[in-house]
Amino acid sequence: MIELAPRSASPIARFGGQPIAIAAAALIIVVLGVSSIALWRAFTGNAPETDRAVAARQLQARAAQASEQLVEKTKGLEATQQESIDQLQMVQDQLLTVRRLLAAQQADTKKLSEQVGMLTEAIDGLRQSFASAQASEPTAAPSSRQRSAKTKPRSSRSANRSRAKARG
Repeated sequence: MIELAPRSASPIARFGGQPIAIAAAALIIVVLGVSSIALWRAFTGNAPETDRAVAARQLQARAAQASEQLVEKTKGLEATQQESIDQLQMVQDQLLTVRRLLAAQQADTKKLSEQVGMLTEAIDGLRQSFASAQASEPTAAPSSRQRSAKTKPRSSRSANRSRAKARG
């Protein structure tokens, strides 16, 4: 008869009789790997933990520097804003002063305009009274005018004539 191999024969089953040897080999492989990594780090001087710590410190320093710059810029903006507010306040004060001066000037102009109007009315009244006085005067006293004209020099007569023309 022919003996057949059992169907459950697998490669793992073959090693099943020597579990201590497999564990020892795995342990040796792990120890060799760890020691080779430690030696590689020691000779190259490249340790990721220190690199990470240095990178973290650099990031912290950069963040601190950036925050300081932001604080300085914020303070600068605050100072600029305060200067702008002060300048705006000065401009508003100047504008208020100009408005007051303009109102006073307008009041003076109105007052002067009223005074000019009153003077114009007074002058018109004087012209009318002078015209009415002249109208009544030629009939009453032409001889007195002629006598006074004869006694006055010629230059004063011409001056009187030009005054009379200007008035009337």
